[in-house]
Amino acid sequence: MTKRRIVIATRESPLAMRQTEWVRDKLIAHYPHLEVEFLGITTQGDKRLDVALRKIGGKGLFVKELEEALYDGRADIAVHSIKDMPMVLPEGLCIPVICEREDPRDAFVSNQYQSLMTLPQNAVVGTASLRRQTQIRALRSDLELKDLRGNMNTRLKKMDDGEFNAIILAAAGLKRLGFTDRIRQYFSLEESLPAAGQGAMAIECREDADAIRELIAPLNHLTTAYAVTAERAVCRRLQGGCQVPIAAYAEVHKNEIFLRALVSNKKGTRILRAKLTGDVKHADDIGTRVAEELIQQGAEKVLQEFHDE
Repeated sequence: MTKRRIVIATRESPLAMRQTEWVRDKLIAHYPHLEVEFLGITTQGDKRLDVALRKIGGKGLFVKELEEALYDGRADIAVHSIKDMPMVLPEGLCIPVICEREDPRDAFVSNQYQSLMTLPQNAVVGTASLRRQTQIRALRSDLELKDLRGNMNTRLKKMDDGEFNAIILAAAGLKRLGFTDRIRQYFSLEESLPAAGQGAMAIECREDADAIRELIAPLNHLTTAYAVTAERAVCRRLQGGCQVPIAAYAEVHKNEIFLRALVSNKKGTRILRAKLTGDVKHADDIGTRVAEELIQQGAEKVLQEFHDE
């Protein structure tokens, strides 16, 4: 390893910066003399907070400018929440590292109520995720669900200011930012199956950057990588991102991977589920096979209502 300086592209939100600091600290632990520089970038996804992501191009809006910095050489690597990344990467870029996963669950946050089931009828609940909205509707069809965009601090402040009775967030982000005490309830996997890759970070770089790939290799967490590979394969086959409610979560035990996934209609009245266990070496194929099972159950017709909007 000859390179002694690395530039990391990152979004400038508090959570993105915290995640990038984690990567920096892990790299320095492996290479004490490494110089690490941050290239902070405000993406289109961070600027357009007035409209739901699914209406302006999806979560890919959080990564495009970071990828441009990789292409033009301003950055050596980019750190992302992998659930924000499109299922197909641009030509010439790759994800050689998926870091160890934080808590993958969804979390219920409220100042007044201890759980989703204790909310009064017609309470206002905020979340930007269609996946969360449809699963919450399946549990409580009486609630008023509203889109909630912005970084973690912004979302919490909107609730604190009385705009929402409760909000649903990723437990991983709350924990990384030190807001664990705000969590009132963790949703079980049966109540709210996570998004593909939820809680995991990806390190992206150019495919031809051999020295960089060698440098960051120690940060790859194989168990997480297998799980996320299977989860993303489901979404890739179903051609879904945040514009449609697809959930996928895999657990790895020794050499076996257990994957479950679902798709839902808008009202949460029809939820299709599939699961499969297999060898971790076939993680991508397992994800594709689970997606095929959902398609056989009618997933494409269920999801068409979102594509028709």
